[in-house]
Amino acid sequence: VWIFGYGSLVWRPGFEFTSRKVGFIRGYSRRFWQGDTFHRGSEKMPGRVVTLLEDCGACTWGVAYEVRGEQIAASLEYLNMREAVLGGYDTKLVKFHPQEKDAEEPILALVYIATPQNPSYLGPASEEDIAAQIIVSSGCAGHNIEYLLRLADFMRYFCPQAEDEHLFSIEEALISILPCLYYTEESLEET
Repeated sequence: VWIFGYGSLVWRPGFEFTSRKVGFIRGYSRRFWQGDTFHRGSEKMPGRVVTLLEDCGACTWGVAYEVRGEQIAASLEYLNMREAVLGGYDTKLVKFHPQEKDAEEPILALVYIATPQNPSYLGPASEEDIAAQIIVSSGCAGHNIEYLLRLADFMRYFCPQAEDEHLFSIEEALISILPCLYYTEESLEET
């Protein structure tokens, strides 16, 4: 079984796997439109995490994990709690395209998508409003800022050819609100 992650699963899968591949799925855009009241937020201050929006011309980059044997039941039980019960996500099957140049045919993979019908769905907002909500939110898994920055770093380092305007616009908005978060090596050496 293959499981495709496009949010925190890219850096923190939380389950045992046999192999992993960076790549993309077609027909979806990643959006910070899902509320989170457990992992990256609270009931009073929900965080913002990503979901997928059907978008026929788009593709979303992430990581697919291969789970085998005993790993299958354990990973699906873990992900059901993490993504479905606590997160409000539903499962779908998608075609995953590995990044490798000599990659075989697309791989069928399980993906978790939060739909507008779930109670934690927040929907669209401006990049500035999303960044402002991320700045004040934290939950059991850590601060919502970490979630945004780790996802942006993943895209920058593992998928430099891919475009994700929504993600990087929110990161820019966050940086403009909290410029003290970013120091260059030169500025640190000068102090």
